[in-house]
Amino acid sequence: MNDYAIRVENISKVYKLYSRNIDRLKDSLNLGKGKYKEHYALNNLSFDIKKGECVGIIGTNGAGKSTILKIITGVLSPTQGKVEIDGRISALLELGAGFNMEYTGVENIYLNGTMMGFSREEVDSRMQSILEFADIGEYVNQPVKTYSSGMFVRLAFAVAINIDPEILIVDEALSVGDVFFQSKCYKKFEEFKEAGKTIIFVSHDLSSIQKYCDRAILLDKGSKIGEGKPSEIIDMYKRAMVGMLEDEAEEEKEQDKAQPIPLNPDVQEYGDRLIEITGFSIIDNTGKATTTLIKGDAFTIQVKITSHIETSDPIVAFTIKDPKGTDITGTNTMFEGINVGNMSVGDERTISFKQNLDIQGGQYILSLGCTRYENDDFKVYHRLYDVCSIAVVSSKNTVGYYDMNSVVTVE
Repeated sequence: MNDYAIRVENISKVYKLYSRNIDRLKDSLNLGKGKYKEHYALNNLSFDIKKGECVGIIGTNGAGKSTILKIITGVLSPTQGKVEIDGRISALLELGAGFNMEYTGVENIYLNGTMMGFSREEVDSRMQSILEFADIGEYVNQPVKTYSSGMFVRLAFAVAINIDPEILIVDEALSVGDVFFQSKCYKKFEEFKEAGKTIIFVSHDLSSIQKYCDRAILLDKGSKIGEGKPSEIIDMYKRAMVGMLEDEAEEEKEQDKAQPIPLNPDVQEYGDRLIEITGFSIIDNTGKATTTLIKGDAFTIQVKITSHIETSDPIVAFTIKDPKGTDITGTNTMFEGINVGNMSVGDERTISFKQNLDIQGGQYILSLGCTRYENDDFKVYHRLYDVCSIAVVSSKNTVGYYDMNSVVTVE
């Protein structure tokens, strides 16, 4: 394979989907052909990864990311195609893979070492490094079924990186660890890269993909639709997301075309809707509707309202908070000194809030509202809490919630 650590050639993974259990039974017992539909989790997928590369794989849920990693690591067999591997693989897939829940942490360390082909003496020589990295104290002597998800992933990652792999595969598991543990893991990534190790990294955290990966691969519905520099593939991912939403809007012609972004199915919605939020969109600095934004760029939040009453100067607002519920920023037309004006029954307005994006990279949640003061009374017409998520992609994060864009000089 020369300079290549992994070669994936024409891989397909097909699952049979049965509408009736009797059809599944017929097939399993060879009692006749049961009716089924074929689902391609992967469809003729090919790519190469060179030794020493850190390659990110991105895509929406169901794109095939985890499936291809399981095939590379031997957890799954492909329906067709082949994978060539040159080097010892250590994989951190979904939480719990490779662990016996009844065993203690120490016992699972020996179990994983044995599965990787190490002798007990070789595991012993690495034990102290594993325990120091995991840093879970006496819990290492307790059954892992008693662990929190954070302790579990700390131990799993400590094992994965301390058995001297030549190829490290990580699938989303780091999202469970706290910020300090994640920082320690990413430092280890950098050490691995400097040592010439190969890393495959699957994550929804596009900031990490852009910052740490040399190259990125974009999957959609089991097929590769893009490969190249992380910044280019992230932009392609944004366009693909919008394309899918536009197709959905075309199929549902009654849907408001000003709202290409899907609602959170668990959105909290209330108010009398005498003035109603009938559409919204998030626009990046290129004019594309998207929920993935680049830190430092200008972006616009558009909110469309429709009045079912005679009124004047409703207040339109947005708020951005982090996943823990902390309000990060937000504003409204009253704060900004903007009058929406008089509205009659059936009137519509589109309010656009344009600003630079100086908050740190990460995942955020958008909320919208339409209210009004009537004398001293505060009237809520329509509020949409947690209406959608926003991903902020950053190649440089600073301390806290936002970046002061400091200009630093040294004399």
